[in-house]
Amino acid sequence: MSIISWIILGVIAGFLGSKIVNKTGQGILLDIVLGVVGAIVGGLIFSAFGASGVTGLNIYSLVVAVIGAVIVLWAYHQITGNPAP
Repeated sequence: MSIISWIILGVIAGFLGSKIVNKTGQGILLDIVLGVVGAIVGGLIFSAFGASGVTGLNIYSLVVAVIGAVIVLWAYHQITGNPAP
């Protein structure tokens, strides 16, 4: 995937993950960063269980990235002491 694809996937996954975890976004820049990190984390988790991780800019990859983004956002809130409502 190109860097543009990762950013697009990161924006969407970060936004959706933020809405799932705490109903509000973290801000566009933090949503992008946490979304891209979430895509990587989601890909690693899925790969560890024998499934394919992020395969491109498609629905399956978006689901993997959102699951990873939710995990990363949950961890982020636990570390910063800002628990999600």
